[in-house]
Amino acid sequence: MPPKRLNVLIYAGPGATPNSIRHATWTLRRLLGPNYAIINITAEQLLKEPWPPTCALLVMPGGADMGYCRSLNGEGNRRIKQYVQLGGSYLGLCAGGYFGCQRCEFEVGKRAMEVVGDRELGFFPGTCRGLAFPGFVYNSEAGARAVTLRVDADGLGKDAKTFTSYYNGGGVFADAGKYRDKGVQVLATFGDDLAVDGGEGGAAVVFCKIGEGKVVLTGPHPEFAPQNLNPDNYTKSENATLIDDLKADETPRNDFLKACLDRLGLEVSKESTPVPSLSRLHLSSAQPTQVAELLHALHEAGMVTKEKTDEYIKGENDLFHLEHAGRWNMSSVTNAVTDVLPKPVQDSLPSSVVSSSSANVDTNKENAKPQADPLSSDRILDYNEITKHIVTHENEMPDGKETPSFNHAAFFANLKSYVPKNCRESDGMWGQTLLYGEVVTSTNTLLERNPTLLSHLPIGFTATATTQVAGRGRGSNVWVSPPGSLMFSTVLRHGLALSNTAPVVFIQYIAALAIIAGIHGYAKGYESIPVKLKWPNDIYALDPSKDPKDKSYVKIGGILVNSSYAGGDYTIVTGIGMNVNNTAPSVSLSQLAQKAGLAPFTLEKLLASILTHFEELYTRFCRAGFDARFESIYYDSWLHSDQIVTLEAEGGAKARIKGITRDWGLLVAEELNMDGKSTGRKWELQSDSNSFDFFKGLLKKKT
Repeated sequence: MPPKRLNVLIYAGPGATPNSIRHATWTLRRLLGPNYAIINITAEQLLKEPWPPTCALLVMPGGADMGYCRSLNGEGNRRIKQYVQLGGSYLGLCAGGYFGCQRCEFEVGKRAMEVVGDRELGFFPGTCRGLAFPGFVYNSEAGARAVTLRVDADGLGKDAKTFTSYYNGGGVFADAGKYRDKGVQVLATFGDDLAVDGGEGGAAVVFCKIGEGKVVLTGPHPEFAPQNLNPDNYTKSENATLIDDLKADETPRNDFLKACLDRLGLEVSKESTPVPSLSRLHLSSAQPTQVAELLHALHEAGMVTKEKTDEYIKGENDLFHLEHAGRWNMSSVTNAVTDVLPKPVQDSLPSSVVSSSSANVDTNKENAKPQADPLSSDRILDYNEITKHIVTHENEMPDGKETPSFNHAAFFANLKSYVPKNCRESDGMWGQTLLYGEVVTSTNTLLERNPTLLSHLPIGFTATATTQVAGRGRGSNVWVSPPGSLMFSTVLRHGLALSNTAPVVFIQYIAALAIIAGIHGYAKGYESIPVKLKWPNDIYALDPSKDPKDKSYVKIGGILVNSSYAGGDYTIVTGIGMNVNNTAPSVSLSQLAQKAGLAPFTLEKLLASILTHFEELYTRFCRAGFDARFESIYYDSWLHSDQIVTLEAEGGAKARIKGITRDWGLLVAEELNMDGKSTGRKWELQSDSNSFDFFKGLLKKKT
């Protein structure tokens, strides 16, 4: 059974404008979450990585179609076209619409603006001609306007409606009505007079059936939401009312987008899912004095700076505001007081008072100004620019009111219970210091992209979260992390002297074994949970909805290991994501437990189980390397023994998987002849440059 397609990939390479990428990402997250991961993909990833098997939708956003051509013509477009023909879906927005046609005609006859020529994808078998409306200027809102779109009842199978959409530089799909016999349907037409010849119908949005796949191309930008537009950009008489016009038609615009996504075969959320705002982070420990000791060490290292009464840690990627639980904080007091004052009284306060009460002060920039409270509206947020707030618990751990989705007392109690059982060779220190947030960007990002702060964190320091808004995976993958998932990242340091006997590459394998051990060692009876490893760093389980005899496996977890080197040590952040109690978008561990007649997993207990097994396995690995005992455990847990695969990089040669090497963790594949017998030739394949498609039996080389 092939894996469920969970990724919605938005092209973010040459030609795509950051503004268009942001709008597409924000809107698709609202309409498709939590069923899909909405992430960006570069041109290099489109060209080299095996993204099609897990891609539910490929999105080409607005920008400049010529940039797409320069980056993707040839191999890139071949891969996109094959992906669609074999059942994939493609959404082309404005420039992505031009790019998906047989021919592009843009500003014909206008020097320095004209773009004319055939296009390789050719999903729409005719011409996309623009500008549909005049005034477009690259990288500007000067030509932006609100345009009327008439929904075609036949095309979408809905009652025909008219609504207003954002437009800036798109084209019309000329004579679209003439291509019905080629699988083209008009989904919407322009309701205003066009500046170019649109032929029959004036099609603004079209659907194209391509082989087994589906394509929607647009001239306007229905994904642009009014709350994400800056009013200062729309002051000309032609676009002065643009935002108000879009606000008036918010419901039919969203309904139209949902209908288009449904037509593309995606599972649309019944209710729009607001992109969540970041929560406070809570720093705690089983022994609260360890928090005080860590803060003291950070002060001694010069990591903590003061702005009046406030303390900050400035990382390379994030700014952290420290809030000490149980201590008076004048900024917090001022904020609380001003929030309850009547609005006229607030307006009369000096600006210095109002500024000091802001919940988010950007001290990255000179002349720092209060940022808009990210909790105040559902709009595009630059999470990197938002100050993260860390509440430090130096006297006692957080209570249930502060962290209702994570029980700190239960976690530390389970950690204490597991240590004597699981940590026979290790100290049982991993997880003793914990950073938790209900909503975070990514636990890996918070640690790995702030290397100076990371260098001062103790071994075993763990960050975990209930929801990630930008979870990261290997290559172009991202871990979908709705509530009910277990997501955490743990810090360890691996000495350079260990490299010969215990190479860093094996840590992803050790982490995978720790997950299996943590699940099976959770409690009595859980050793029967049918979970396995997929090389090099994924966790799979038997689908509980299928007959076990079918051996139908689905992905339930993944591992991401990032390392950096300094001062004789590798500093490693191991990120792990697992489907535990969530019902979407895939199978969860608790479903497996239920089928086995066991109680559901709890996140706190499973985290403690995995961490203690991870520490013990890593300690033994440092002492003995990936020895015969590790090798035996690994093969007992993986999916690939004697699996026959096709090596794409070797001209389609057939080979049988034999195992991994004990020295550098390379995958060993033995060549087979036409009769299925060994030729004696072997390949050793690196995990960082090859991808294993388990269901298709393919090993693909990434160059």
